[in-house]
Amino acid sequence: MDGRALPKNVGAAEKGSPDPRFFGYSVGHWESDHTLVVDTTGLDDRTWLDRDGHPHSVQAHVQERFTRTDHNDLELAITVDDPTIYAKPFSLGTVYLKWIPNQIFDEKLCIPSETIEYLKAVGDPAGSTIPAK
Repeated sequence: MDGRALPKNVGAAEKGSPDPRFFGYSVGHWESDHTLVVDTTGLDDRTWLDRDGHPHSVQAHVQERFTRTDHNDLELAITVDDPTIYAKPFSLGTVYLKWIPNQIFDEKLCIPSETIEYLKAVGDPAGSTIPAK
């Protein structure tokens, strides 16, 4: 958000080239009062673009556009440009997020002492793999 440029030659053999990272290198800027654009490059090619396992190269450029459409709603549109693997840029889709005032979440802590309870409630609701006490 401070105006810096994205790194160049990520993963190149040249001295001083940055290494790829699982979350890449991201830079954001405001396009308008309601739209934040985040550009990411340098993603480690061992990661996936989505849950279906679509691959990407280190040269992939991912753009996320966060647009607040009104007080309670946010849209996230994701576009990928990776000429090494794909013929043209494409959209991963749009996610619609809604803020629900006074929503109560049942927080689950990820600490060893609560792992069994977490798995019972969330990880394995049928209880088929959790040993009985």
